[in-house]
Amino acid sequence: MGQKPILSDAEFIELWKTYKSIAAIHKIIGGNMRTLQRRRADLETKYGLLLEAKNPNNRPERSPMAYERKQLGVLNGTVIIFSDAHFWPGIRTTAFNGLLWAIKEFKPLIVVCNGDALDGASISRHPPAGIGPKEPTLIEELKACQASLGEVEETAKEARHNVRLVYTWGNHDARFNARLAANAPQFAETYGFKLEDHFPNWEFCMSCWPTPDVVIKHRYKGGVHATHNNTVGAGKTIVTGHLHSLKVTPYSDYNGNRFGIDTGTLAEPTGPQMAYGEDNPVNHRSGFIILTFRDGKLLWPELVHKWDEDQVEFRGQIINVS
Repeated sequence: MGQKPILSDAEFIELWKTYKSIAAIHKIIGGNMRTLQRRRADLETKYGLLLEAKNPNNRPERSPMAYERKQLGVLNGTVIIFSDAHFWPGIRTTAFNGLLWAIKEFKPLIVVCNGDALDGASISRHPPAGIGPKEPTLIEELKACQASLGEVEETAKEARHNVRLVYTWGNHDARFNARLAANAPQFAETYGFKLEDHFPNWEFCMSCWPTPDVVIKHRYKGGVHATHNNTVGAGKTIVTGHLHSLKVTPYSDYNGNRFGIDTGTLAEPTGPQMAYGEDNPVNHRSGFIILTFRDGKLLWPELVHKWDEDQVEFRGQIINVS
């Protein structure tokens, strides 16, 4: 048999719109499944498209790209990044309200949840706190995450119709899949088995790159000097969460300026999710990050920080976000 012809971008996009399935397209044109997924992602970035996938049950198709790198191709505009929300039922923080305000105000191209939206207290390696309110069940936490990220999604789409929603894996998020994989591997391909099944409008990945010089991922190095060590070690501007410290550390060498950035926490540092800290003082701050790009270059990163109850500080202003 002769080799099947290589499809042009337009032909691939048209085929995708017809079948909306990697498996279906693979049957038609052959090739490597992962290569097809990469091409789909590249075309989305190149043409600003959303090539939505559906399986025969009309549910979003899971992609191996959920665990890989995602190129975002930003030239001009704003990217808002939050992390470590650790959403719990019945808790709505000032930083979360500030995030909704910022999305409305700056109409970002992309909103990134940089990991640990799910806390996973009941499947944590930490012992139960034993003090204060009872830890929520996993399903209660999952519903709280769906409600809160759904509100972020709705606000973002009202602000900009073609906004992209990206979710990088955090270590707490990974508990969901890891616990099920370890205890019920027979159900691995069942819909709902993986965390990404429950957030179909978010693009999951291990890291995302607004430009070739800026990487966003949940964690890299640890310790009090993590932001400095992250950018030195990565050789790029790197945006991480995990440590909840909310800060920007510039670094300069012969290549110019770059930054190590910590996105802080959308939760309260003294919230019930943090009970494992045993009421010790913590170098944590509640807030998130705004990145602005001009001609593919990153301007100085900006922090939005909780100032007081229902207030955040930004650019020298105190803003009510209740």
